[in-house]
Amino acid sequence: MTGAGTTDWLGLAGQRILVAGAGGIGAACAAAFLDAGAHVGIVDISTERLAAVDARTLSMTEDVSTVEGCEDAVRRTVDEFGGLDVLVHAVGVNNRVPVLDVEDRDWQRILDINLSSAFRLGRAAGRLMVNAGHGRQVYLSSVSGLLAHPDHAPYAASKGGLDQLVRVMAREWAGSGVTVNAVAPGYTETDLTREHLNRPGVREHYTALVPAGRLGAVEDLTGPVLFLASPQAAFVTGHVLYADGGRTLV
Repeated sequence: MTGAGTTDWLGLAGQRILVAGAGGIGAACAAAFLDAGAHVGIVDISTERLAAVDARTLSMTEDVSTVEGCEDAVRRTVDEFGGLDVLVHAVGVNNRVPVLDVEDRDWQRILDINLSSAFRLGRAAGRLMVNAGHGRQVYLSSVSGLLAHPDHAPYAASKGGLDQLVRVMAREWAGSGVTVNAVAPGYTETDLTREHLNRPGVREHYTALVPAGRLGAVEDLTGPVLFLASPQAAFVTGHVLYADGGRTLV
């Protein structure tokens, strides 16, 4: 029996992982993969975020909203580790304004970062994985891909699109040994959400919407991500796993 907090049973030791996004969720997943004995590369546009991640990672500064940034991140990971077994996409930005006030440039920026980067990274990694006959892709989605939250139009559209992209890639690659899934958090405290949560009454408002009675933490997401990335999830594909404390039940 493995001890509490270990992940040996997942069979991740020696796996070659690329994590996109060095924010709270991405950094936590990278650290969990490292603790499981995997080889981990992490890519982000921010050198500041990269400087804060576990020193055992291969850190890469790339803009994954571009084709070149995505392909370079995959290539550099393969060059370093000799292959790629798992892609985790944890890239995301948001703004909170009503539809009538959304600027075209903000709409495009959010879709480029949240959705187009997922497509481009998934495509680049998928080419290798399909050719190799195995691989795992896990995407961080959101309950906003399902629920119609006001003031979230670009973000919600990007996450709803991501959920459908996951299903299509899963369907196309199902016979090749490659699985594609998503983890959809509820409201989780990260660098992306902390400023908003600290406004008067906001934290209490969101907490009241969650049947579990609390907001999510990044630690609530690493287990689902690692499971879907592992050999143990070989027969799970095209699934959006809601890690939301029951938020989508309300």
